[in-house]
Amino acid sequence: MLLEVLLVLGTLLIYFLFSKKKEETLPFKDGWWGRGQKPVTKEDSGIRPFKVETTEEELSDLFRRLDQARFTEPLENSCFHYGTNSVHLRKIVSYWKNQFNWKKQVEVLNKYPQFKTKIQGLDIHFVHVKPPRLPEGQAAKPLLMVHGWPGSFYEFYKIIPLLTDPASHGLGDEHIFEVICPSIPGYGFSEAPHKKDFNSVSAASVFYELMLRLGFNEFYTQGGDWGWLICTNLAQIAPNHVKGLHLNMVSVSKLGLTHLLSILLGRYFPGLFGFQDEDVRRMFPFLKKGLYRILSESGYAHIQATKPDTVGCGLNDSPVGLAAYILEKFSSWTDMEFQNLEDGGLERKFSLDDLLTNVMIYWVSGCIVSSMRFYKENLQKGIGTQKHEKLTVQVPTGIASFPNEILHIPQAWAKKKYTNIVSFHFMPRGGHFAAFEEPELLAKDILQFVDKVEKEQLWKKKGE
Repeated sequence: MLLEVLLVLGTLLIYFLFSKKKEETLPFKDGWWGRGQKPVTKEDSGIRPFKVETTEEELSDLFRRLDQARFTEPLENSCFHYGTNSVHLRKIVSYWKNQFNWKKQVEVLNKYPQFKTKIQGLDIHFVHVKPPRLPEGQAAKPLLMVHGWPGSFYEFYKIIPLLTDPASHGLGDEHIFEVICPSIPGYGFSEAPHKKDFNSVSAASVFYELMLRLGFNEFYTQGGDWGWLICTNLAQIAPNHVKGLHLNMVSVSKLGLTHLLSILLGRYFPGLFGFQDEDVRRMFPFLKKGLYRILSESGYAHIQATKPDTVGCGLNDSPVGLAAYILEKFSSWTDMEFQNLEDGGLERKFSLDDLLTNVMIYWVSGCIVSSMRFYKENLQKGIGTQKHEKLTVQVPTGIASFPNEILHIPQAWAKKKYTNIVSFHFMPRGGHFAAFEEPELLAKDILQFVDKVEKEQLWKKKGE
């Protein structure tokens, strides 16, 4: 009997020692999103220079529409609680017509090299900035940075020089980056998908192809908003190619019993659930800072995840409506308290030139409808039902947690999804549009994260 027990125990020990589950990856999504049938000939993989250009006819049409705008009188003392206040919107439109210089902003957009290339049937637009100088014997580290909605590649224009030339900005020269900022298909100057079901995994697969086409076999990724999910999916698709994943937003799609208990009891027993004091300050009271905030700020997402084309038609036809819809997010998502201000606090963190440049990217490209469809493609099958939501991320991960993000996700929750978090920092200020609002803070966090990954060679250890 004792021998039988020892044999069983020995068998179990051998099983657990040698049957280590192989890390499961997310399948690469090789689709065709162009018009009509996929051609039998091989897709042109050439990379073409691109510059932003607009015609006088396009600008004349814009100004005609601005002149003919119809405004609705706001409720008294409503500030931005009902959305963009039309009193302040009139001032923005006046600036847009009389002071904003789009041609000058086009020069700003074109100061960084831009390109297009065909991938899976779509013309993919991207900014590609190499370092102006490199110390002898040092190579630049490729960094893919992905935006979200209602942002654009322009969000990264202030952080790019901090990463490609950090020494000139007091950030040292130990780690210098070669930055690639693509436009998500259907956003800005990337062609919109012509077929249904182009979701975050599709975008991640396209950007993975882009990085390989540019000659980058190993690279870092960074993102917030949809960029968070696209970069997460890319790390799941190609964990041996993504050296590190840096995020300024995370989310959880599956809430288990531990999450629910931590919501109920975490305020009183934070240590029991792995919460830090700052987690408690940002999360509780949870009804106000969690549930109510999500309900009050997610109406747009429900529309865009169900009938994006309906509201999109109006936005694509009216530049004033488009500006109202987009700028409201740059108010509340930067700081929820800005809703209490008559001007929505829009110019407390951004200039009108920067805000209107982002709006103009949506207007001149006519991409608002296709950008909104991305919500339906990602959410129409339900939350927690897709394979990527059930897989963990083993790639070394760094998280910069900004205090004014719409919903705070503590490290204790994040690590259930991202099992190799090597850097989690509570940032001192800033909100949803981190690269646009606080480029230096974000750049410093990216640099310290990469420094840790490189010095400890963490990407080599993820499979051990």
